[in-house]
Amino acid sequence: MKIKCPVCHKLTSWEGNPYRPFCSERCKLIDLGKWIDEGYRIPGEPEIATADTEKEDRK
Repeated sequence: MKIKCPVCHKLTSWEGNPYRPFCSERCKLIDLGKWIDEGYRIPGEPEIATADTEKEDRK
């Protein structure tokens, strides 16, 4: 089965590919770097901790 790499969009094989769903280790590391640099985010306002939520977290 052929799939497109989510990073470079190159066609690659699913079977026998140790880097799937990526085509190579390079694309796998590029994706990991985006996670580490917080490149993947859900839009919205950050949650602000209050004294009440901090007390709940300690329980």
